[in-house]
Amino acid sequence: MKLEYTFYINTNPEQVWEVLCDPEKSFHAFMGGVIRSSYQIGDDITFVGPGADGEQTVHIYGKILAYEPYRILSYTDHPGPSHYSQHAEMESRVTLTLEQVGSCTQLHLINDAWTEDNSLFGKTERFWWMILSNIKTIAETGKSLDFGF
Repeated sequence: MKLEYTFYINTNPEQVWEVLCDPEKSFHAFMGGVIRSSYQIGDDITFVGPGADGEQTVHIYGKILAYEPYRILSYTDHPGPSHYSQHAEMESRVTLTLEQVGSCTQLHLINDAWTEDNSLFGKTERFWWMILSNIKTIAETGKSLDFGF
């Protein structure tokens, strides 16, 4: 199982990277969540925001696999403990790469290495489109999309 998306964004990789990693911008891109990480290979990464456990609910957690500012972010991906009791057994890998193409940025995302019978695949397939569209819109306009929730 593999999810793969390519978006072209009318700005430079640095601007797109800010939307991914700057808490003030990623808060909007990730619908109220922010990334917390040292961004050192092998260290933890969490996506934290409002949810079942309050304002600091862990929605996703994992380990950094690759990191090069403005170019690549790769990590293992588990759902937060409040979402699934078997969260530790539910894993996939997310790899985001940015590449300058003319005066725009190609954002390429691969979400693969899914554990067998991982029930998150369908839900994740639906939400990546929304998140990536939001990243593109914020990077290009400074405004986020309103999905009604």
